[in-house]
Amino acid sequence: MLLHVVPLDEWSAAPEAAYAPPSLSAEGFVHCSPDETTALAIADAHYRDVPGPLLVLVVDESRLAAEVRWEGSEDSLFPHVYGPIERAAVTALLEVRRDADGRARELTPWV
Repeated sequence: MLLHVVPLDEWSAAPEAAYAPPSLSAEGFVHCSPDETTALAIADAHYRDVPGPLLVLVVDESRLAAEVRWEGSEDSLFPHVYGPIERAAVTALLEVRRDADGRARELTPWV
């Protein structure tokens, strides 16, 4: 499973379409995380000031049409999806629970 952090507003913008965040057109891939600890660190580092709910997509790599490459350094590899994420590949939605200062603390099921 791959994890991708996304603000709720961005995820909800086109509910019928495959999900294609700005990084796909800007960098050619969708940034993902390999585990919950990394997803929380990404949420804390890059989304602390984003208002509203923050979600984590749980993506089944085997359901993606796009290629997934694990890239980075030998010590830390990150999954990159080289195409949009089909909504059928998203097996669960989690919410990033943040403290009063906006720091990511835990992931809980999105209801």
